[in-house]
Amino acid sequence: MDFTPTPEQQAARELAASIFGDLSTHERLKAAGTGCDPELWKTLCASGLPGAVEEVGLLGLVLLLEEQGRTTAQVPYAATCAYGLLPVAAHGTGEQRARLLPGLRDGTLVATGAFPQRTATAIRDASCDAEGGWRLTGVFPAVPWLRAATHVLVPARLPDGAETGCFLAEVGAARSVEPVELTAPWSAGRLTLAGTPAERIGDADTCGAVLAAARTAFAGLQAGVCAGSLARAVEYTTAREQFGRPLAANQGVMLRAADAYMDTEAIRVTAYEAAWRHDEGLPARTHALTAAWWASEAGKRVVHAGQHLHGGMGADLDHPVHRHFLWGRQLDAYLGSAPELLAELGESLTQEREQEQEQEREQERDREAA
Repeated sequence: MDFTPTPEQQAARELAASIFGDLSTHERLKAAGTGCDPELWKTLCASGLPGAVEEVGLLGLVLLLEEQGRTTAQVPYAATCAYGLLPVAAHGTGEQRARLLPGLRDGTLVATGAFPQRTATAIRDASCDAEGGWRLTGVFPAVPWLRAATHVLVPARLPDGAETGCFLAEVGAARSVEPVELTAPWSAGRLTLAGTPAERIGDADTCGAVLAAARTAFAGLQAGVCAGSLARAVEYTTAREQFGRPLAANQGVMLRAADAYMDTEAIRVTAYEAAWRHDEGLPARTHALTAAWWASEAGKRVVHAGQHLHGGMGADLDHPVHRHFLWGRQLDAYLGSAPELLAELGESLTQEREQEQEQEREQERDREAA
């Protein structure tokens, strides 16, 4: 495997770092409150970075989201790419791609996803043509960036109850969207669907692929959040002196920062591996779960360490490092608790091993028959 960025990925990363670094300032973040920063989103889309994800792949998106996480920029970039651009580009029909991708690229359409919470119920819409329109019914308690989105990708049970499909619905057609306050200011909402029109994206395997890619993307975002928190802690402890020497010279501070650095690198490299395998067309579900576990379990350790290393300043709710703490804890909750992720990872590994054993038995039967 090779995680070295391509020239296109590196150029996109540098552009993202410049935009987020210049515009996602502490003052602008305070002014945005719990909502999206519309001017930052406009600038990001005008630069072509959302559309660039189609060219730089999931690994490129992880690199870009690291830069967003470093500054905790309040824009629905991860959600739009993970639940809009990538699913439509990879699994949409020709008509869906032609209709939806231009708006997702220029920011006039903003997507989010009702993952990985629960599923809605899908029924065929008798008023639609033979291509198969659908209507969805279900409630999703907390969908990130829902109040900033125009479309939401929803997992829903098919009428036979045996499979789950991915469906794209317009937020404006939902029965209700109620504001919900999350740990991080992600402009979230409670989504209620009641016979809401929707269109299907992809086939029966699409939901699993979308969830794996989204977990990888949000793990990359967590890597950036942790890197930003640690950078602030290093800057603070290097400049802050106690008893005539910097706090960073104390062994306890160095050890805490070193542990946080190793955790951050573990989040980053597992996200890189999952993204690289996705882009190479290799099985990546278990790797995405591994990245999500590291982002959840290690991520909260890092943002706690970042806040603690600021001492009393870390308890100030207006201090920039506190925003990293909120984002890190929100991503921990969003990706899922460590025991849940480990249980799913164990089930996935068991299934893969059983499939391998069945293939080996089939090969052995073929050899005996020959």
